[in-house]
Amino acid sequence: MVIISTILVWMVPLVAIIIWMESKEKTFFKQERIGKNGKPFYIYKFKSMKGDCPVNDPLLSKDEASRITVFGKFLRKFRIDEFPQFFNVLKGEMSVVGPRPERQFFLDEMIKYIPKYREIQELKPGITSLGQIKYGYADNLDQMLNRARYDLIYLDNLSIWTDIKVIISTIGIVFQGKGK
Repeated sequence: MVIISTILVWMVPLVAIIIWMESKEKTFFKQERIGKNGKPFYIYKFKSMKGDCPVNDPLLSKDEASRITVFGKFLRKFRIDEFPQFFNVLKGEMSVVGPRPERQFFLDEMIKYIPKYREIQELKPGITSLGQIKYGYADNLDQMLNRARYDLIYLDNLSIWTDIKVIISTIGIVFQGKGK
């Protein structure tokens, strides 16, 4: 937690200033997601898009691609936009590793097609996940369902070693700029 806190102390203000200089808008984005045991919470991200975003509309990232700012593309490529979620970790709402939290609409859709996905709600959601590193971002429901299958593999193989592998893989993805 000391390392996380140190990174947040110097990185968050720097990134926030750059976002504000580029857009003259709010620097953070928050959106309701579903956490452990179905409890809603607000997830935080650095704002990477122009204008106000409809935070509760069931849009996926591909639907919003034209609104991404220049610096927002950089943030997403290196997944820096996710860093404010360490505040969610410090608040106890999220873990570093665990299935990504979804909006209620998408969670309901995934459970409709994969009933076992309901069990995912027994875990704290994570900043990174096996589904995120194996599949990446999802642009439609079919892709979300494919990514969800990796999260179920994670659920069936919970261990500190699995978490360590996910963290190491995530660090590689971040430093290689393989986000989108």
